[in-house]
Amino acid sequence: MMNIRRLYAGDASFASQLDALLAWEAVSDRQVAQAVDEILAAVRKQGDAALVEYTNRFDRRHVSTVAELEILHPQLQQSLAAIAKDQREALEVAAARIRVFHERQCVESWQYTEADGTVLGQRVTPLDRVGIYVPGGKASYPSSVLMNALPAKVAGVHEIIMVVPAPAGELNDMVLAAAAIAGVDRVFTIGGAQAVAALAFGTAAVPKVDKIVGPGNIYVATAKRAVFGQVGLDMIAGPSEILVVCDGKTDPDWIAMDLFSQAEHDEQAQAILVSPDSAFLDAVHASCERLLPTLERAAIVREAMENRAAFILVDDLEQAADVCNRIAPEHLELSIDEPERFAGKVRHAGAIFMGRHTPEALGDYCAGPNHVLPTSGTARFSSPLGVYDFQKRTSLVNVSATGATTLGKVASVLARGESLTAHARSAEYRIR
Repeated sequence: MMNIRRLYAGDASFASQLDALLAWEAVSDRQVAQAVDEILAAVRKQGDAALVEYTNRFDRRHVSTVAELEILHPQLQQSLAAIAKDQREALEVAAARIRVFHERQCVESWQYTEADGTVLGQRVTPLDRVGIYVPGGKASYPSSVLMNALPAKVAGVHEIIMVVPAPAGELNDMVLAAAAIAGVDRVFTIGGAQAVAALAFGTAAVPKVDKIVGPGNIYVATAKRAVFGQVGLDMIAGPSEILVVCDGKTDPDWIAMDLFSQAEHDEQAQAILVSPDSAFLDAVHASCERLLPTLERAAIVREAMENRAAFILVDDLEQAADVCNRIAPEHLELSIDEPERFAGKVRHAGAIFMGRHTPEALGDYCAGPNHVLPTSGTARFSSPLGVYDFQKRTSLVNVSATGATTLGKVASVLARGESLTAHARSAEYRIR
């Protein structure tokens, strides 16, 4: 029998129990950090030679140069032609929906002129080059290619470099086809911390990028954290999460499979069900027991459900909303009546899926909004990946002669109040 943790939000110890459930500190593991530091230092110093060595060692490859690790455009097109018709159509439909959604996020440059002729404004420009990390290994994720590359394309990024591990040289045609559809410029079959290092520092073969986006394993997450400042980052992604709120009126099989949809990512994934109906929690548990053996990744799902999942009983949906805001989940599924009303009470969530016919899985692939979302409670202060992550803003200041007199007097007072004499005198020179 699957052992799924049960909690009651009314218990005096609920807050501490929830904290223990949500804790995820793997990214700060000292042994991992030490290994990552060594890899980063080697790639920074030895460049391509280190990339070849680590790729041969960790991915069981047998290459002599990084050039052998690059996938050229003809091969991307070959993969696009090789996949089944329904796969290509699905990728193209998803890509079109993702593109349309993200086009609405575009922000234009703006400026205004004050009465004295001073012009102030903001210029919005795309990043020159970004790196996209696409996970490989336990599963292949063509959807991650689309979700990371298309917002960059919409933003106008000049060059997109994709890295994806290819253990034992195995490549997924759908991943390469997605790269072709999304317009990725260059693809390297490099993974792990060494791929992050190559993108952050640059080597003779791999261009240095301005920002790295995309999720990965613990080594990738630790490497991203270590290179922040050298390059920009989207976020430090933790394990996948789903929080489902259900009033007990949805088919328990549906809810069980919704929970499994995240649990199957990896053993550290977290699936939480919140309901005011204790009998419904029992019914979903029974569905989980019955449906688990039907999954290809049943062993991974079982471990995730037993180690990090929880069924939480609440007194009512008001209390459920409090639990949601306390958890700040990556994915929040509202399988209830009037989900829009409930959503208005949610302050913290990466994405909210409203209604009984809106499983989170649709958001992972083709709904349109981005599936790269803040995890581990960071939805309290972070947002989904979007066009804005691939743009930067530059302030524009053009002060008129009249404005220099007015502003110069203000700046002079403030600068002298901070004992910054040169600042004050620089402003004062312009006063007429």
